[in-house]
Amino acid sequence: MKKLSLLFGAILFVCHVNSQTYTTGQKDYFGNTTTTVKDQYGRQTGTITTGQKDYFGNTTTTVKDQYGRQTSTATTGQKDYFGNTTTTVNDQYGRQTGTATTGQTDYFGNTTTTAKDQYGRQTGTATTGQKDYFGNTTTTVKDQYGRQTGTATTGQKDYFGNTTTTVKDIYGNPIK
Repeated sequence: MKKLSLLFGAILFVCHVNSQTYTTGQKDYFGNTTTTVKDQYGRQTGTITTGQKDYFGNTTTTVKDQYGRQTSTATTGQKDYFGNTTTTVNDQYGRQTGTATTGQTDYFGNTTTTAKDQYGRQTGTATTGQKDYFGNTTTTVKDQYGRQTGTATTGQKDYFGNTTTTVKDIYGNPIK
């Protein structure tokens, strides 16, 4: 579940969402996990809610703006024969706007996710590395030409079970 939240955060980063931190809370009574998205000033700009797996093994994530209006959904399917997992992203009307395919973990512990638009053209990649000495995981985001556009660093869980992710541009500045 943590990997899915980080994956979705990276997808949003590739799609240029204006935010700086993501705080993932604990599961609710129904098994849903809600992530609160805040801008660089600490104001809530939206939420991301990830539900339980359905009968077929798919997980649906719903994105809402700061007013509670649904802006998109992402449905993650099961792993294919090669160990890849594909997430399909739809807008608020159910139209497909893109996909993200997460591959297997390589020899060094890195996992790469490839984002594509609704026409199948690659729009970027996000590579998640191993945990560092402090328990932080860093994801490096690149555009379709392989140029680094930023990073997303996810820390350890706090006392309440919340995890914070900080998103920065290539110069180390928080995304505004």
